[in-house]
Amino acid sequence: MSINIQRNQKKRVVIVGGGLGGLRLAEDLYGSGMQVVLIDKNNFHQFPPLIYQIASAGIDPSSISFPFRQIFRKRKDFYFRMAEARMVDTEKKILQTSIGKIDYDYLVLAAGATTNFFGNKNIEEWAIPMKTVPEAMGLRNALLSNFERALTCATEEERQELLNIVIVGGGATGVEIAGALSEMKRYVIPYDYPDMDFSLMHIYLIEAGDRLLAGMSQDSSRKAYDFLKSMGVDVQFGKMVTDYRDHKVIMKDGTEIPTRTFLWVSGIRANAMPGISDDHQGRGFRFKVDQFNRIPGLDGVFAIGDQCLQTTDAAYPNGHPQVAQVAIQQAKNLAKNLKRINEGQDDSALTAFKYNNLG
Repeated sequence: MSINIQRNQKKRVVIVGGGLGGLRLAEDLYGSGMQVVLIDKNNFHQFPPLIYQIASAGIDPSSISFPFRQIFRKRKDFYFRMAEARMVDTEKKILQTSIGKIDYDYLVLAAGATTNFFGNKNIEEWAIPMKTVPEAMGLRNALLSNFERALTCATEEERQELLNIVIVGGGATGVEIAGALSEMKRYVIPYDYPDMDFSLMHIYLIEAGDRLLAGMSQDSSRKAYDFLKSMGVDVQFGKMVTDYRDHKVIMKDGTEIPTRTFLWVSGIRANAMPGISDDHQGRGFRFKVDQFNRIPGLDGVFAIGDQCLQTTDAAYPNGHPQVAQVAIQQAKNLAKNLKRINEGQDDSALTAFKYNNLG
């Protein structure tokens, strides 16, 4: 196979990842006078903030999945290729993908992050993550299958395992999915499964820290906790999950919760890019970038969103939160800077990124 994109006299920008940051960058480079190539392992953009709604059967996957080719229809000097980025040669400026090689003038890493299992292979094998549409669909299918099996299982022990849901991680995703499932328990299960004792369905939210939504305000944490408790979610703080075996989630303090629906949303790590040394990585395996989102020491290589760690913003000395608005704003700023770089302007003409927290 080959990427089959003809080189022209224009500079080429290769964007790896069509998430919120990569998509916005590709859109804002329209009319830039550069050739733009977007590479993603899917041929559609997915809207991460609503993935939890798919898991609870609240919306259909097509509601948050948008084909790249439809988004960029009739765009001149724009190309999309469905492929996985395998490795980059930063000296030769070549990106190796699953369908062939492509050379670049500017490479932008916007491939986001994946679930962090913190090296626990057993949990990685058995837990259900929640980062993509296919993972959310897998959870939805598992839930519906477990509900059906709970009606016909032979023992009460098995029924309880099928009806217990354990969510590990009290961040935004954990809170959202716990809330959505509690609404399913209250408003859907009694009507779709009238012969099931839905009071046996228990939703546990396990958080190792002392509050929910640790990256947000204390008021937000308190309101989220109060809401989940009012919806019947069993929120447990100070609990560290260490293993899962024999259909039981096992905590460091020795307590166990029987379940066959085990969700892990306890952390993320930036997606890797082989060919870039570990020296360029910081906390969470994110690529360290300067105020213009360049990876220092690598010619023409940039990173935005969840994949980058930018500590030049005085208000965020430990890096920006890995949320949608950071990726979108970095993409908008980088698009402007890339246009200026393409015009031959030096660093004095570039705009340093400064995050505007919209709340």
